[in-house]
Order: sequence, then C-alpha cells, then structure tokens
Amino acid sequence: MTATHPARPETAGRLPRIPFPVVDEVDRHCAQDAEPSTIHIEIHLPGRVEEDRLRAAFAASLARHPRALMRERPRGPLARRYEWELTEGPDREPVTFLPPAPGALDRARAASLTTAPPLTVSPPLRADVVEEPDREGCVLVLAVHHTTLDGPACLRLVATAAEIYSGRSAPQPSAPARPADAPPPPRSGPSAFARPARVAAGTPDKTPGNGQLLAELPVPRRKSGAPYTVNDQLMVATALTVADWNRQQGAAERPLRITMPVDDRTRGPEMPIGNGTRLVEVGFDTAEVASGRDIAALLRLTAERTRALKARPRPQLGRSASLLTAPLLPVAARAAYTRALRVLAGPWTSTTLLSNIGRIPYPLDFGDAGRSAALWISAPARMPRGLTFTTASTAGRLHLALRWSRTLLGDADGEALLGLFSRHLAATSSEAP
Repeated sequence: MTATHPARPETAGRLPRIPFPVVDEVDRHCAQDAEPSTIHIEIHLPGRVEEDRLRAAFAASLARHPRALMRERPRGPLARRYEWELTEGPDREPVTFLPPAPGALDRARAASLTTAPPLTVSPPLRADVVEEPDREGCVLVLAVHHTTLDGPACLRLVATAAEIYSGRSAPQPSAPARPADAPPPPRSGPSAFARPARVAAGTPDKTPGNGQLLAELPVPRRKSGAPYTVNDQLMVATALTVADWNRQQGAAERPLRITMPVDDRTRGPEMPIGNGTRLVEVGFDTAEVASGRDIAALLRLTAERTRALKARPRPQLGRSASLLTAPLLPVAARAAYTRALRVLAGPWTSTTLLSNIGRIPYPLDFGDAGRSAALWISAPARMPRGLTFTTASTAGRLHLALRWSRTLLGDADGEALLGLFSRHLAATSSEAP
C-alpha cells in the first residue's frame, strides 16, 4: 500500500534508483521473520499451461511493467534512505513448475504465507504452478512481498501475462467509480480517540506465522436502488463477526475500527505498479453492533461512512507517517523508532482489516488453459491486528480469504470465524428472511 513512481527515471551510468515511498519504508521497518509481509494470490484454471510459454509471457509482462523489476539496493550504516534499484530484467526465473504430487497445493499455499520472496532479488514475487494427480487443470499460487507490491498491482501483471500467453487482448477496465459530488458528513461514529476493540484471543497454535482459510460464498444480493454496495455488506458482516466473536470469548465491549484499503488507480495497462491504495478506517459504536441490531439501518449507516471516506482525500497512511519517514536520521535509527512506536500504538491500532478487491476486472484468459473461475487473495495478518478478511468475486461467486496470526488464533478458531462471517453476510442479503 504505497505510492507509485515513474517506471524508469533518467540516470546515467548506473541502474535507476527510487527512494522507498512512505508505506514501503514503514513496512520495511516493521519486517519480522515470524510473520512475513506476504500477499497470497491463488488463481485456478480449468486446463494446464505450457511451461516455456508461460515463462515467456511472465517475462514479457514484467518488461511491460518495469516498475515491478526492482530489488533493495545495499546501503551503508548511515544511509538516510532505503532505495529500490530497477533492474533490466529478472535476477532469477519467477515462475516455478512444482512436481505434480498429492498435497502440492496445500504446500504451495503454506509457502506463500511463511516464505517471503527476498527484497534483494528482482522481482520480489514468485509464481508456483501447481498440478495434482487427482485435480483437473492447474493452480497459479503467487507469493508477493507486500513491501513492494499490493494485490491489485500484481493482478495487473498476471492479466498482462494472460493476454500475452493467449494472444488475445482483453477489454481494458476503467478506474473504480467515485461520486462526483461531495457526500454529506456521515452520522457520528466512535471517537477517533476511543481505544478500539482487539480481536479476542482464541486457542492459538504453537507454530508461529499466519494461518489461512479459503471459502467460496454467494455474492450477497441487493435490492434495486439500494443505497449500499456489496462492499458495505461485507463491512457489516465483518463488524458483526468480530463483535460476536469477542462476546463469545467474554471480551469487554469496545468500539470497532475496521481498516479499509481504497484504490483509485486505473486498471488498464498504464496502471501504476507498486502499492497504490490508501487506508481509511470505518468505525462502529458498541450499540451499532450489539445483539438484536437492525441490519438494514446498519447497512445504510455504513454506506454513509464508507462513501464519505472514499471521497475524502487523505495520505495513504495518514499525515503522521510522512513525519516518521522524513530522512532526517539514518534509516536504522528511524527503523528502531518506528518499531517502538508501533508497539506503543498497538492498543490503538484498528481492530481488523477488510480488503475487498471487488469483481476481478480481467478475464485472466490463458488460451487453451481456459479462464480463471476462482481467485483468492489474502493480506498479511500480523499482530497487533492479527486477523484480516480479503474478498474478491469471480464468475458470480465471492472468494473469501480469512487469515490470522497463529499467536492469536488457531485453526478451529478460523473455522468458527468463517461460520460467523457466512451467517452475517447472508443476513445482509436482500433475500434474507
């Protein structure tokens, strides 16, 4: 979730360099081996892809989007900036064909959560092609280092590779629509200074890292002319899920704050590559998510708040982040300060994160291998949040990735949270009783 820059600034006699944008630097400061900052992307195809042809398509896609061909440049102990070095080509082959074997998909999924692509090797992503003896087609499992790229930017890379692989140009989608008029201020929510609820601990696993659960759900229906969007329905389901979970665990009731990425970039070939979303927070008072709440009223209220937040200009991580990354001190000193501040600010961090990619705007047509009919993306779930919800819709189905920190929750807790979310999302549908 970082600012993007021109693909290749003019330089003479050396590889182009780009100082880390604000969010890249903050994410780099807070890196930890126990919970790598990875994005997991999983694309299911009905047929099998050809090895050489797919590798050539990915190489050509990276050449068309050279901002993805980057690695962290070595620096001295007193350097005041992290810098990206843009390379002329990949340092290594980013596409790997794993040996077909039972359980290969589960192992590739686990690796995408536990092993981040190194920042010192270009590009900072890897794509594993997975086939299993008892599964038709194949699965592309991508692991992306979130310090460099976000999910929508990586999907743009894959979409370009699909067009090159199939030899067919896809219709180019436009940027997400935003209201032209300024929406009215939303009705009051919790105070920005109120300490938000944390996700209550369940039965954590002894293994460090992230756990994950993938599910396919119906897209909730809306009545014609409804003032809310599917994103608002997902937001309400997320808030009610966390509120119910915390009540079940006996946690004290506090207001909820849910981080929501907002992406205004165009989705066409000229889409800026990098981390391009800005983060906003949607608040809910304890009464709004209490037992016996009015779902219709909560949907309308949520729609007011999200519409106002999307229309309001705001730096990607807020104004304070720019001060944290000002190059007044060496990066080593700023890193130590940022990590300490992150620990101190932990109790005031938002409760959870909902990242709704929305309807995938690309056909992801791989020619003879077919079009993708299922696609999952999951965002990191590092503490202190420890739980993220990531959704995308393909072929009329909602694909949910529930991801959690194993220091907070266990696999059985993930199953319980999925059950709560499914029930609450169904309750937001216009067909709900």
